[in-house]
Amino acid sequence: QVQLAESGGGLVQAGESLRLSCAASGSTFSSAPLAWFRQAPGKEREFSAAILWDDTTFFAHSVKGRFTISRDNAKNMVYLQMNNLKPEDTAVYYCAGGKSQYPRGGYYSPRSYSYWGQGTQVTVSS
Repeated sequence: QVQLAESGGGLVQAGESLRLSCAASGSTFSSAPLAWFRQAPGKEREFSAAILWDDTTFFAHSVKGRFTISRDNAKNMVYLQMNNLKPEDTAVYYCAGGKSQYPRGGYYSPRSYSYWGQGTQVTVSS
């Protein structure tokens, strides 16, 4: 059974940084796309960042230049480094893993990912 588990969320002030981690178990994700999504209260889940097997990365416009995504295939881990956090970054952050290397919906759609963690809360105060 595939499981993803996020950690590293918390409460920070605007301008500070956080690093989220996601541990994958039950499967090897070395050839799969991995991503981070987030969901704020009352809003739909939205794409933040994705990383492919060859370390190609994609970012939402809202986080580009502030967030970086990385992966350690040997440890089955994916990370999201979040710098210069803003109050609008407040959300539950979810780690996601895909089955297909080339999903028809693209890497930005949550429908392209089959495996999800439970989420970790990030709160940024102003």
